[in-house]
Amino acid sequence: MLRQRTIQREIKAAGIGLHSGDLIWITIKPSGVNTGVTFRRVDFNPPKKIHVSSARVVSTNLASTIAEAEGDATVSTVEHFMAAISGLGIDNVLVDITGPEIPIMDGSSSSFVYLLKSAGVEEQGESKKFLEITQTIQVNDGEKWAKLEPYFGFKLNFTIDFSHPAVSETGQSATIDFETTSFTEEIARARTFGFIKDVDNLRKKGLALGGGLDNAVVLDNYKILNKGGLRQSDEFVMHKALDAIGDLHLVGKPILGAYSAYKSGHSLNNKLIREINKKNESWKIRSFNSLSQAPIAWSRQWAWN
Repeated sequence: MLRQRTIQREIKAAGIGLHSGDLIWITIKPSGVNTGVTFRRVDFNPPKKIHVSSARVVSTNLASTIAEAEGDATVSTVEHFMAAISGLGIDNVLVDITGPEIPIMDGSSSSFVYLLKSAGVEEQGESKKFLEITQTIQVNDGEKWAKLEPYFGFKLNFTIDFSHPAVSETGQSATIDFETTSFTEEIARARTFGFIKDVDNLRKKGLALGGGLDNAVVLDNYKILNKGGLRQSDEFVMHKALDAIGDLHLVGKPILGAYSAYKSGHSLNNKLIREINKKNESWKIRSFNSLSQAPIAWSRQWAWN
């Protein structure tokens, strides 16, 4: 059968919080079957847990912030870590953090991919559970929209719309099928990006205090300010796809379906998750007793061990 996975050993790293600017330690630990991803705020006494499977999204302002259904502890900027968890096919981990947000690291998922791979993978004695889309689910916000459709695998069709010459030059749409696209090689390294004209206003609001050229692609009115430029030609749209992968994994399980969106972001992705939770008739939980029956798309991503 296609089994659940955790990591083999505990691994630790530190980084700066994108919005708080604080140094935050993250310790990723193995966890038992069916526990899912659990964040634990160890800066509380006693520590407070936030289970992704039962958490609610409480803010989508420049990041996804979650909290336990009943409780006051939150953890923000979870999307890059959750994208790495999704892309590597890891089901169960306990994540201790010493502050209110996951560190931004280099602005992508690549640091988390490296950490998780370094910890190794361990298959567990229960089958992996997928959320399979059986009917189209769509949400709208003016001209913006996002939807999930039935598909035996996982693919994304994503379009952004930024009126900036550097973004326009690199393309504003991407089609990604996990059957032919490598998460670790083609998506995980895409960094978050922002505009220098917005920095002062964000910092007045207590946001982006830890942001800089070492953890984001920064643009002025005409060009990219980072000395090395882009890591890949489609980095802007690929990062938005990375965000979507992480946001969608807050549903608590890998998705079998096709995601497409126009100008979507954290807010609309969260609206789509809420719609999934409302429309139980539009999806089902599925497992696979034989690897030969499992979707090639996900199996390819998880063959890194």
